[in-house]
Amino acid sequence: MSPQRVFLLLTATRWFPVGLVVSITTLLPIERGLTVGQTLTLASVTGLVVFALELPTGGTADAVGRRPMLVASAVAQVLAATTFLLAQSLWAFFVAAALMGLFRALDSGPLEAWFVDAVHAEHPGADVDRTLAHQGTVLGVSIALGALVSGGLVWWHPFPAWSALTLPYAAYVALAVVHLVMVALLVREAPRRVAAAGTPVVGRRRWRAAVRSVAGSAREAPASILSGLRLARDNRVLRGLLLVELFASAAMVVFESLQPVRLAELLGGEAQAGAVMGPVASVGWGTFALGAALSGLASRRFGVARTAMASRVLNGLGAVWMGLAGGPAMLVVAYLVTYGLHGSSGPTYNALLHREARRDNRSTVLSMASMVAFATYAVASPALGWVAQAGSTPLAMVLGGGFSVLGVLCFVPALRAERARSRGGVDVTVPTASEDVAAA
Repeated sequence: MSPQRVFLLLTATRWFPVGLVVSITTLLPIERGLTVGQTLTLASVTGLVVFALELPTGGTADAVGRRPMLVASAVAQVLAATTFLLAQSLWAFFVAAALMGLFRALDSGPLEAWFVDAVHAEHPGADVDRTLAHQGTVLGVSIALGALVSGGLVWWHPFPAWSALTLPYAAYVALAVVHLVMVALLVREAPRRVAAAGTPVVGRRRWRAAVRSVAGSAREAPASILSGLRLARDNRVLRGLLLVELFASAAMVVFESLQPVRLAELLGGEAQAGAVMGPVASVGWGTFALGAALSGLASRRFGVARTAMASRVLNGLGAVWMGLAGGPAMLVVAYLVTYGLHGSSGPTYNALLHREARRDNRSTVLSMASMVAFATYAVASPALGWVAQAGSTPLAMVLGGGFSVLGVLCFVPALRAERARSRGGVDVTVPTASEDVAAA
């Protein structure tokens, strides 16, 4: 299979299971006795674990290779999903949240970095925004289908002894195992040091060489981390892009965590909200996919940086609109618009990151962006959760959305760099194969 096909197929197997639980992750702990503040604090635990591990795991992926980190992340996802399914107390949910942080840290960047390296091996320096836009579409459709199935499972409720919110998580565990198998089968990558040496080895010598390769590459991980940090220190554009995540994460708290809580308030219970959130989240991720597809077209017409800026501003304003919505119907409409804008912002933002990265630090750069995002989420989630508990959920939503809009100022260095790039006549794009997208 071509790198494009593998990239898009593994995106689907990675995110369809998430779609099964995306609409109930906040509702299940509340149903099992946690408060809103405690539930949103779980996201803080996940964010702090990601913050602690992002750079080590990103540096290790750059040094050891992408495939080992992808396999490890898939294993961590199975453990995290299983623990969340079985959790009945605050501390059990904390353990599940910590395992989810481990999974997200390991998962952050290796697949995308593997794909970009494969593209650049054939087309050095090529932009990948169109393929990333296709990936965003596949991601959105996958989660949309998963959310739709989740709503059906909650409505079906075939096991009365279980909560109606439990079955989607059981299916999530099973499909996480499927994703692990797919990663092991489809991702191919030569060990870094064995490939560099250029000496073919077979049999036991091959395994010994592979072990030496992993050990030697692991020793190079700190150097990869330092390379990424120096790049952020010396590269004004990259610094600005990393700071964008300080603001964008506040809006994510609104439309990912507070929206189900607000819907439950308007409908009168978590189970009612869970049944409705399945189809709503499905349509929401459909609009996410549409937004991702449109961002690829908009970036060609208006530029990658301008498209990213417009998407982030409108996404934040959409989160404010969600907080001001007075009824469930208006809340759902605002949520759908906001999620479509969320889908349009990701591909262009990542394309800007890839412009500032190299092969030896690509995973590290992606990990730094993810680290900033999760660290901010770890602070914003419990803060907005306690605002919702002490004041009101709409107030917390308005504050989070309004704060996120300010992040547009951090795109200014990237916009200036894009203008200079255009004046210099640089327009490197990767040819996209429509049959690869259709096949995936």
